[in-house]
Amino acid sequence: MSDRTLTLGIDIGGTKIAGGLVDDSGGVLDCVRRETPGHAIEAVENAIVSVVDELCDRANTGAHGNVVGVGIGAAGWVSTDRSTVLFSPHLAWRDTPLRADLTERMSLPVWVDNDANAAAWAEYRFGAARGHDTVACVTLGTGIGGGVISGGRLQRGAFGVAGEWGHTRVVPDGRRCVCGNRGCWEQYASGRALARAGQELIEVAPAAASALLAAVNGDGSQLTGADVAAAALAGDLAAIELVREVGAWLGEGIVTIAMIVDPSVIVVGGGVGALGELLLGPARERFAVALPGRGYRPAPDIVEASLGADAGMIGAADLARNKLG
Repeated sequence: MSDRTLTLGIDIGGTKIAGGLVDDSGGVLDCVRRETPGHAIEAVENAIVSVVDELCDRANTGAHGNVVGVGIGAAGWVSTDRSTVLFSPHLAWRDTPLRADLTERMSLPVWVDNDANAAAWAEYRFGAARGHDTVACVTLGTGIGGGVISGGRLQRGAFGVAGEWGHTRVVPDGRRCVCGNRGCWEQYASGRALARAGQELIEVAPAAASALLAAVNGDGSQLTGADVAAAALAGDLAAIELVREVGAWLGEGIVTIAMIVDPSVIVVGGGVGALGELLLGPARERFAVALPGRGYRPAPDIVEASLGADAGMIGAADLARNKLG
């Protein structure tokens, strides 16, 4: 294997930073994962540099050879030149020159992209969307992100913020969103939405939510979407019902994506997306009855992402490799 095929992919979310050494077939040769150290810009950048330094040290002292570039998948809206994070709903980035900041501290070329774009690219190149020409991806984590690939290219839009499905409004004057608006899709179909649904169930029907209460030692305020997901996967009927409700909202939003993008496949990934058919079954059911022109037009497949938690860093690394040419 040539050293020049190795790049680093760094996936930065509101709760975790994951870094991987990735080869040109999308294989992850080494990986480091850490919690995101709060929302402050300096702390997050310090953590990114620390992850990169650790992976480079391992690569240079091991059998993998030298790293030649770094791709950053950032949880925010990234400018078309892949340099600046214009806005992040979950971190403190506001018109932040992330590429310049990191390049100054690293001896490697750096490229920045949206984290959901990176995950979408990975699924298109190496995962569940491989072989499709027009692809839409939905990443369900704390919020909702997304990406579109058409004709072999990521579609970033005129200002770099295409595919931000999570902040389309599905309920006028609905729940307040971290972006400042009300009724955004991610308030109804995301990890945050799943946590809120569980907390509401605990408040109104604690007996039905006994498994959820047990997961947080009786403190419902500490319940997370991951707790609800784990209970559903373990067979708890109340948690399964909550997942089905979120799945129905997922299907409702996917209808809009299908009408605007007209993809042949819609890939659902992210931490909440890993619920598989518990989530996707209800999503397909709602989609099937809500798609305009149903029965008279081809409909996209709705499938689970295949690369799991590694998708963001695989895609970020591959996008950096493409820039290196």
